[in-house]
This record gives sequence, structure tokens and C-alpha cells, in this order.
Amino acid sequence: MERSGMGKDGKASKAPGEGGRFWAWAYKYVAGPAEGVQGAVQGGSTQARELWKQDLENRKRWSREQRERKRAAREARRAER
Repeated sequence: MERSGMGKDGKASKAPGEGGRFWAWAYKYVAGPAEGVQGAVQGGSTQARELWKQDLENRKRWSREQRERKRAAREARRAER
């Protein structure tokens, strides 16, 4: 019995226009981001970019706080010994 999406040799079959390893590389490294649309990569608008930066900073701050809490807990356990 043949599984859906699998060829006769057991390898996953691709859609005719999907291409292979070369096209995946070309799309990733040669084609690059869309240049025809203003702000397509940067987030669309200045407000969206600023909100993204603020969110990123909040995430980094939260991660720093978590690391500091874990470090303090480790040091407290070591001091008890």
C-alpha cells in the first residue's frame, strides 16, 4: 500500500513547480527579500517596527530577569551547604 505523498521508491514526491535543492538555495540566497513592496521586510510601518522593537526588548528583559533569578537560586543553594 502506498502512502499519500510518497513515490514508488519511498521518497516524498514534490509538486512539479517546487524545484529541488538548487532552487531552494537560489531562492534563499539569490532572490532575497521582496524589493517591490515598500516596508515588506521591515514590518510595514514605522509604528509596527517600533512596536516590534519594544516587544523584542521586553522579551530580552524578561529573559535576563529569569537568568538572574536562576543564578540567585543556585547561589543560595550553594551557600546553604
